[in-house]
Amino acid sequence: MKLRQVDVANQIGISEDCVTFWENGRSKPQIQHMPKIIAFLGYNPVTYENVTIGGQIKNYRITNGLSHKKLGKILGVDASTIGSWENSKFIHDQRTLIRLNKLIKTIL
Repeated sequence: MKLRQVDVANQIGISEDCVTFWENGRSKPQIQHMPKIIAFLGYNPVTYENVTIGGQIKNYRITNGLSHKKLGKILGVDASTIGSWENSKFIHDQRTLIRLNKLIKTIL
């Protein structure tokens, strides 16, 4: 794209140092920056498998820049529950599964 690091930083809303650290592999983008990174690149550079419910939940969370805690708050569950779902543990509550389906629209 022939952009300077400062130009990329301004478009994403981060510091120039962040871009430098990402490029050098010294750090990874924080989750809250992912929506703007995806918009900037035109694609999601971090994808997970979409076959399992856990993978779909993780993809949704990353794409939307949500921490486990924020997604848990949206769904009315604990952050650790989101983590266990992403590790493909069974979702026992049918109501929660329905809410997830409405939220993500690709589950099941």
